[in-house]
Amino acid sequence: MKTVLVSAVALIDIDGRVLLAQRPEGKSMAGLWEFPGGKVESGETPEAALIRELREELGIDTSASCLAPLAFASHTYDDFHLLMPLFACRRWTGSVIPMEGQRLAWVRAGDLKTYEMPPADVPLIPILREWL
Repeated sequence: MKTVLVSAVALIDIDGRVLLAQRPEGKSMAGLWEFPGGKVESGETPEAALIRELREELGIDTSASCLAPLAFASHTYDDFHLLMPLFACRRWTGSVIPMEGQRLAWVRAGDLKTYEMPPADVPLIPILREWL
């Protein structure tokens, strides 16, 4: 079974809310809410992939020094195994804009469980709630 490496981030605003993005129609698991991020390309580090994805998907810039490793998910789907480091980030430049037309929501940690998320993301919620 193929292992897919995806890097994700818990962007945390000044009010302690976490950004979630809704997967758009036409993608697998469309409609589910997730932590922003994406696949790590060949030759990329998880941090570099996340910096690239944040620029492409949300129009913001950050640096590796602003990404703190928080947790990781390891989940087997039907046709691949997902390994996903989750970073926390409180510093970025620019305004968060849905560059790919996705819906965004700033969510309090205690409310994360009310958003339907992919199975790999769900175990990260209590870790994030405890940390915040």
